[in-house]
Amino acid sequence: MPIEVAPPKYVLVVNAIQQRIEDGTYPPGTAIPSEAQLTAEFDASRPVIVRALGILQQDGWIESQQGKGRFVRSRPGAAARRAPAHVAGLLDQAEDAAVTVLRVGPVMAPNRAAVALDLDPETPVIARRRLVVAEIGPVELSTLYVPVELAASTEIGKPEPISGSVLRHLGQRKDVQFDHATERLSARLPTAEESELLKIGRRDSVLTLLITVFDITGKPQLAVDAVLPANRHELEDSFPLH
Repeated sequence: MPIEVAPPKYVLVVNAIQQRIEDGTYPPGTAIPSEAQLTAEFDASRPVIVRALGILQQDGWIESQQGKGRFVRSRPGAAARRAPAHVAGLLDQAEDAAVTVLRVGPVMAPNRAAVALDLDPETPVIARRRLVVAEIGPVELSTLYVPVELAASTEIGKPEPISGSVLRHLGQRKDVQFDHATERLSARLPTAEESELLKIGRRDSVLTLLITVFDITGKPQLAVDAVLPANRHELEDSFPLH
């Protein structure tokens, strides 16, 4: 007679919560039941529940917010991979001596930004255009697009340099929790304005990066459209194979 071995109870809890996240019972951004509620539901001890929640958090299914509880991440497993250096550099760029703020103010969202932010074409947004210069010359021309309601009551729409990164500034001022970002990379020839600002020839290729930043609910909150001189950049990334 075969012997059936039941999986440990914490595994049953992990599998049950994962299934609820995948089928939408626990949508992204929502709080999961408390430890006490899960202890009662699964007829398990508190250490079993704590162990199960720790595994779910480690694997990127949920995250803990101090004093608020545990919440479903919008992209399970996203925490396992860090942002590539070139993306982190764009998002964490402080407006220091190397950065010149060229233009700031409301504009009608260009098509790329509107698509990235899931907005109707020609929706007003706040644009912040910046040029970054290093020892080898201009290395980045980028425009940050922020929905008007998110930019309100912040320094995003003002021409003065922002202390620290724009991402951190928005997170602190608007109490928004950024969760993940997507990147679209392509290459083309520069426009006349890009050629002049980046000090490259009209036949020198540029790389274009469109980065969209999402909050914990999966809503796009801001977009960065950047142009990089191809001859001044070498992009490198690393990632797990399983």
